[in-house]
Amino acid sequence: MPDAVRRLSTLAEPDYADLFTLTAAGAAARSPEQWACAVLEDAAGWQGQFVWRGILGLRLQGRPTPGCVAGWEIDGRGDDWIRLEAHSRMITGQLVLRVEEGQASLSTFIRYRKPSGARVWTRLTPLHHKLVPGLLRDGHRILQEAAAA
Repeated sequence: MPDAVRRLSTLAEPDYADLFTLTAAGAAARSPEQWACAVLEDAAGWQGQFVWRGILGLRLQGRPTPGCVAGWEIDGRGDDWIRLEAHSRMITGQLVLRVEEGQASLSTFIRYRKPSGARVWTRLTPLHHKLVPGLLRDGHRILQEAAAA
């Protein structure tokens, strides 16, 4: 993982970190928060909420709230990135969405708070790796459709 992305997380020593990047013409035409909404609220939808709340036990906001995206708290932002954070008894999770000209990336950082967090996340990791690229593609499609409307 590039240092520039790693430094966007405030987790001192994450137990897990990944980076997925989508090459997308015109990616920077939308803000990181718009990308986060398209990916996490629209593309992930209720299935994402099921995983985040039901399986991982993340304490997310229940309804659209300023300062949150899909229930995740906006923990930091810059011109080309946004960091979201959520906690459960098992883990602390951060998502960093970064938008540059021609690409958008989503990074996940996990810190285990209990041994059960490692067990649950290890089982979810293959599904996470399978789904995140599609969520980025779907988020991009959603943003393109909104721009064309």
